[in-house]
Amino acid sequence: MQTIRHAAVAGAFYPGDGRMLADHVQAMLRAVPVDAASASPKALMVPHAGYIYSGQTAAMAYARLLPLRYTIRRVVLVGPAHRVPVRGLALPDVQSFETPLGRVELDQPAMTKLQAFPQVVVSSAAHALEHSIEVQLPFLQAVLDDFKLVPLVVGDASPAEVAQVLDAVWGGEETLIVISSDLSHFSPYEEAQRVDRITVDRILGLQDDLSPEQACGGAGINGLIHAAKEHCLQPHLLQLCNSGDTAGDKGRVVGYASFLFSAAEAE
Repeated sequence: MQTIRHAAVAGAFYPGDGRMLADHVQAMLRAVPVDAASASPKALMVPHAGYIYSGQTAAMAYARLLPLRYTIRRVVLVGPAHRVPVRGLALPDVQSFETPLGRVELDQPAMTKLQAFPQVVVSSAAHALEHSIEVQLPFLQAVLDDFKLVPLVVGDASPAEVAQVLDAVWGGEETLIVISSDLSHFSPYEEAQRVDRITVDRILGLQDDLSPEQACGGAGINGLIHAAKEHCLQPHLLQLCNSGDTAGDKGRVVGYASFLFSAAEAE
């Protein structure tokens, strides 16, 4: 029997009606001034707040996938655990994830392969209400044609542990890695700008020691950076802002950034 992880935050983080959601995502993608010469991504880092706050920042990255619509066939999606403590990385125990735009099938052979690692567990609880994975799916459904998903919720895990998992499903041009993370949380506007700029500089410098205070998805980012150094990927900042720039007040803001990781150019 088909087992499904149903949408948990539809109607809250993003529109719950399928047509409204599709129109909203397309509008955000159309608003991106895509450089036709921009590097082809192997990995993305994108925020995961409600679309009214961070959707356009996420769209800045996802629009870069449109030329790869028929190339990317698998997405390894890593998001932080917000609700359930996780030691290592957690896979779900279902066959598909569902959003108002339809179902996304999971890559069962890849997930079985990952279960051989001691830092990988299976946890339905970790995925049941986790928004950091779910809010990325409508964007992926909009920009890609036919792909399978490897969703991982990461908690207490070292950069090497995350990188080992990513390496196991790294693949070629058919595989995309997406790291879901916001930046600083609930600082005043100017302080958040200062802190987030430091975090961005550390990511651009391929430093894999971000703390949860700098980025809630820091463990996933650290793991990607660890792997990026091995695979000679270079990060590119696409957009940096915070909720005070979009739909929130400036007294307590959350930071957002989107990055593209691509093959480093030979010198």
